[in-house]
Amino acid sequence: MPTVSAHVATTLALHIDHVFGVMGNGNAYFLDALERDTDAVYTPVRHEAGAVVAADAHFRASGRIAAATATYGAGFTNTLTALAEAVQAHVPLVLVVGDEPTSGPRPWDVDQIAMASAVGARTYTVGRADAAATTIIAIEHALAYRVPTVLAIPYDVAALEAGPVPGAPEPVLPAPLQPTAFGAAEIAALARTLASAQRPFLLAGRGAWLAGVGEALGMLAERTGAVTASTALGRGIFPGTRYDLGVSGGFGADGAMALVREADVAVVFGASLNQFTMRFGELFAPGTHVVQIDTAPTATHPHIGAFIRGDAAVVASTVVVELDALDAMPSGWREKIDVAALTAREPGDEFAADGRLDPRSVARRIGELLPEDRVVVSDGGHFIGWANMYWPVAEPDRMMMVGTAFQSIGLGFPSVAGAAMARPDSTIVLTTGDGGGLMAIADLETAVRTAGGRGLAVVWNDGAYGAEVNLYGLKGLATGPMLIPDVDFAGLAAAVGAEGVVVRALADLDRLAEWAQVAVSERPFLLLDCRISSSVIAPYQQEIIRVNS
Repeated sequence: MPTVSAHVATTLALHIDHVFGVMGNGNAYFLDALERDTDAVYTPVRHEAGAVVAADAHFRASGRIAAATATYGAGFTNTLTALAEAVQAHVPLVLVVGDEPTSGPRPWDVDQIAMASAVGARTYTVGRADAAATTIIAIEHALAYRVPTVLAIPYDVAALEAGPVPGAPEPVLPAPLQPTAFGAAEIAALARTLASAQRPFLLAGRGAWLAGVGEALGMLAERTGAVTASTALGRGIFPGTRYDLGVSGGFGADGAMALVREADVAVVFGASLNQFTMRFGELFAPGTHVVQIDTAPTATHPHIGAFIRGDAAVVASTVVVELDALDAMPSGWREKIDVAALTAREPGDEFAADGRLDPRSVARRIGELLPEDRVVVSDGGHFIGWANMYWPVAEPDRMMMVGTAFQSIGLGFPSVAGAAMARPDSTIVLTTGDGGGLMAIADLETAVRTAGGRGLAVVWNDGAYGAEVNLYGLKGLATGPMLIPDVDFAGLAAAVGAEGVVVRALADLDRLAEWAQVAVSERPFLLLDCRISSSVIAPYQQEIIRVNS
């Protein structure tokens, strides 16, 4: 007779095909049912945080919801940082956990509902009679609100017989948000504004990508003659790149960001305009008329001059129709611009003054050698600037920064597993620092096992917590706590079946060139242990230093 856990596993597997986790007392029956009774793929990771991270990365890379699982108590509390990141990044996933028995907490139990709520995740607890229906509700909530949900199975309920698994309704998701009558008037006004704009600029973020607005944005750029750019999580959303400035904000090239300040009208689709995108308030000039289109209740930045609440695809398509009705002509601004010159990056020298590698030259050379069909996953830390500046990707779901929403580090290695399962034909490239790399080292093995010859890890090894050195070392604080003894990441990689290469000169990257030319089935997971200088500060960090000073 099916158990409560079987009801959860079977129902979950109707809508989720990948589960990542660590087995324990609280989820043993769930995993047994998942393995025996469903076609869902279960991938074990080595730390519970890694389970949530992998499910998070799976969604970012594919748009398909995945699940994570952990036991109760310590297993659950290990997930909290990754769960908070998923909440902050608006990533839907389901975390299936064991929980205290219905008779009350044991000495090792904690108030898991309160803890999940504290980081912004809602918990649904299954019972003997409603496990399948509650599972559907948890999935529906995650997808509708784009947040992680926790699905809890009390310990004394997990193995109870519950009868045949009942049919459960499909999750009901909200339709794209349509503008109100007031919003429709604002859209018409926006079309008139764009029709008369002399220097129009379009900016799109991850919300625009999730709305599927790329084609409509391309048409809008053509109709208006606008220059385009994206946020770090929206890169590649515009179908045409000829007049695209790349990433806006701290990762943007100085020349490109200077041009943005010349815009007379800027229209922002699906981007929250956080402090990094806005260059701490300096992205737009004071005279720029900024219009934001978003599903948020109100404008998300004080520099917004007009706000239209609605689905980005609906609004963009409607603006195109309005422009056609006005017989609007393109501005002609972008044809006068040398985009290649504006987006040029500083190449860097091979070595910095301290004799260690200049990370800019390393990043540039790696970018030249990486396979074109790549998905880049990034941990958090000072080093995030190098991949974002020097490794272009084709679409927003091919560059993921797991950890930056919650300002955490140590989530890099398990991200590889989620991306590898979501993109089984792509090369998965991890960029991580030595601090975050050590924090997540348990799931180095997971990365190697799941990605195999499609996997590449770049460790920016500068012997320090670089962001802290840049922010606080420069203020005169003691640097001892900011430093990390030299670590042989290449050796650690070899211990779990990968090939590790210590990179002390650009010529050492020739191994990457050789690796990229070999068939995937014949090559190992490759880890590049790049011994870089901590004295070269990324431009986005220089902005932070300036603001904090």
